Amino acid sequence: MNSSTTATKPSKPAKLTTKQQIIGLVGWILLSFAASAAGAIASIQAKSFYGKLTQPEWAPPGWVFGPVWSALFLMMAIAAWLVWRDGGFNKHRGALTLFILQLIPNILWSWLFFAWNRGGMAFADILLLWVMIAATVISFWRINRIAGALLIPYLLWVSFAAFLNYSVWQLNPQILG
Repeated sequence: MNSSTTATKPSKPAKLTTKQQIIGLVGWILLSFAASAAGAIASIQAKSFYGKLTQPEWAPPGWVFGPVWSALFLMMAIAAWLVWRDGGFNKHRGALTLFILQLIPNILWSWLFFAWNRGGMAFADILLLWVMIAATVISFWRINRIAGALLIPYLLWVSFAAFLNYSVWQLNPQILG
């Protein structure tokens, strides 16, 4: 039998060492919090700006956003790490690329809303972000259910944030035109 016609089983990815897993986790945390920092730069004046806006009665106080987003970015990092450690970026290129790409509208939203005062564009951006998060939840869920579940609070928070964005934009057309 010719070796070129012999069927071979696909090789399993090598099991990651504890050190590799820790480095991977730190890498995903750094990536997630770098995205958080890039959005936070646009939000430096957010406290005073947000406080001046007319808000719906159900809007949370401004101090809620920092702790919520910190927890969400940590859960996002852990979710990406869980997917990554199951065969690496090559095995799950689509899901992990989608995760990385959804960070772009996440970052952009803060710039659109807080730095550039573009309420309508921020709303369009957050709708795109919601779709990308939903797609990421589905793709992660198919690989690792815990990873998918870790993104559900993110999807729920962005759902709430979209309603808040729309409401604040509508209540403040002179500022968020």
